[in-house]
Amino acid sequence: MKISQSVNRLGSEAVYNIFSKTKKLIKQGKEIIDLSLGQSDFKSPQHAVDAAIQALKDGHHGYTLPNGTIECREAVSRKIKSLYKADVEPERIIIMPGGKPTMYYAISFFGEPGSEIIFPDPGFPIYRSMINFTGAKAVSYDMTENKNFSINPDKILSLINEKTRLLILNNPHNPTGGFTSKNTIDKLAEGLKKYPNVVILSDEVYDRLIFDNKEIPTFLNYPNLYDRLIILNGWSKTYAMTGWRLGWSVWPKKLIEHVFKFCVNTHSCVNTPAQYGAIAALDGPEDHLHNMMKEFDIRRKLIVDGLRNLKGVECSLPGGSFFVFPNIKKTGMNGEEFTEKCLKEAGVAVIPGTAFGEFAKYNIRFNFATSRANISKAIEKIDKILK
Repeated sequence: MKISQSVNRLGSEAVYNIFSKTKKLIKQGKEIIDLSLGQSDFKSPQHAVDAAIQALKDGHHGYTLPNGTIECREAVSRKIKSLYKADVEPERIIIMPGGKPTMYYAISFFGEPGSEIIFPDPGFPIYRSMINFTGAKAVSYDMTENKNFSINPDKILSLINEKTRLLILNNPHNPTGGFTSKNTIDKLAEGLKKYPNVVILSDEVYDRLIFDNKEIPTFLNYPNLYDRLIILNGWSKTYAMTGWRLGWSVWPKKLIEHVFKFCVNTHSCVNTPAQYGAIAALDGPEDHLHNMMKEFDIRRKLIVDGLRNLKGVECSLPGGSFFVFPNIKKTGMNGEEFTEKCLKEAGVAVIPGTAFGEFAKYNIRFNFATSRANISKAIEKIDKILK
């Protein structure tokens, strides 16, 4: 059979390769500490679970609208208002089966041969994968230039030309844990006024996982950009609901019709009972989130201190998400060699920086959304193989 060239251009996520290796080793009876997957060890809020179970018991088993139930979209609108003081009509909100569909749709809308899409490197692998799929030119900006992995507005603006259709941003940033403050985002938003034909996809899925009581620097702060702004967010990270496959996005009014058609053609609708759980998560108490962030802050400092004490390892303190991205160049290994050694000799699963882009040859992504005991034990095991 002959497969289309566009399909052959699709990439994947290396994390699943590591996950597969980890599972095989565990099946062989080996003890593995998994610091690779991008998810929390916390459970979903009980009131969200109860709401989804009740929806099943009440017989909510059928299809819903492709863009999500009106009740779920209204709940997102309320949350946006309470968090960001922004007015976003439910009609501009789309409920998605996770975050990836928003990436896929946005990149598909603006990516084609002859166009250019700007994205972060290192960054979530699906950005580059989908850009390549569309045939557009993938233009990256280096997130490792600053030690704290913050965005450089001047560098990004310098990459824009007449072929640029879409700019992808991610703050807080995966895989680095980098956080860019509102003052810097203000500067970027101001600079983007000069480029009215460039659409912005702001991936803000980690926006509630920010440390040190810093302000959420959402692009919803800039109403003058709403006619070309796409916001990607969801429940997975904030509410520890990764397996529920629930996301939400905000779109310019003129794109809603096209997004609706894509929903119809790809997934019909989002799981119905899950949307009831989603509403409960948004409208319910946030004790779960506050407790989770208190614990993440402790773990963040624990893993950074541990990594800084390892021979040849340098590590900055992340400002958001639940990742750290140390540089291991002084160990004499590159990221892939270090990752393989950790898995085979220390029994610790981590992800090489090259899984996220070309500028992270000597970086490793560690997930600290696991127990303190796991973090301490992982550091101890890695320390032994580096001596």
